[in-house]
Amino acid sequence: MIDLHTHSSASDGTDAPARVVADAAAAGLAVVALTDHDTTAGWTEAAEAAQRHGVALVRGTEISTKAHGVSVHLLSYLQDPTHPDLVAEMDATRSDRLTRARRMVDLLAEDFPVSWDGVLAHTGPDATIGRPHIADALVSAGVVASREEAFATVLHPGTRYYVPHHAPDAVATVRAVRAAGGVPVFAHPGAVARGRVVPEETIEEMAAAGLAGLEVDHRDHDDATRARLRDLARALGLVVTGSSDYHGAGKPNRLGENTTSPESLAVIEEQGLLDVIRP
Repeated sequence: MIDLHTHSSASDGTDAPARVVADAAAAGLAVVALTDHDTTAGWTEAAEAAQRHGVALVRGTEISTKAHGVSVHLLSYLQDPTHPDLVAEMDATRSDRLTRARRMVDLLAEDFPVSWDGVLAHTGPDATIGRPHIADALVSAGVVASREEAFATVLHPGTRYYVPHHAPDAVATVRAVRAAGGVPVFAHPGAVARGRVVPEETIEEMAAAGLAGLEVDHRDHDDATRARLRDLARALGLVVTGSSDYHGAGKPNRLGENTTSPESLAVIEEQGLLDVIRP
């Protein structure tokens, strides 16, 4: 089994990178990708754990972008982690995420028993701080019962507590990933429950810029959405991937609940600058 989308405590997962890899091995995965938000900070630890646990590791990142005002999450696989343009974009996003998170906590603190220290208590060292960490603080304070409830209520974009953050243009980021030797795949492109999604014309623009694939098999896609996206990938010559979008205890997603074919992984590996780390 191949799972190409997981998160660790380097961003908004609850488990350290080594634990994610260990759990991937225990779940029977042959290959796992670590794709934390806007960072490669977990790569070294995950690579060491992959050797210990006998799991192949695809090093990646989930990059926050936008297209015509709509959030687009772009998975980048096997890129140069030191490429200056891509690093600069991710640094800018992480910095603005931090400012945005502090502003959201200030707004929430006017009405709820939450604080910045409370958020930091749920954040790993040097982690990319985001709404999930605020959600965890709200759970600890008894405001909500789960991250899902927090996102559906007080942290929803429609509330007065929500603050947007910087995100680069999706098409430009596809080009930047390719310039860094990476392989860009559009994460959960049909996840309407998360908010607005981009039209097919935007995906076509991204494909023309170098998009390699669509994450079709994802828990946020129903059968009709999967069929539509599979047809679109075929029409645009894109690979199809599937994954868990695992966050440890932060979400109900389970490792290996959706998987990627060996053929799709072979295409990604052939196009990427870095090798898949195999034990």
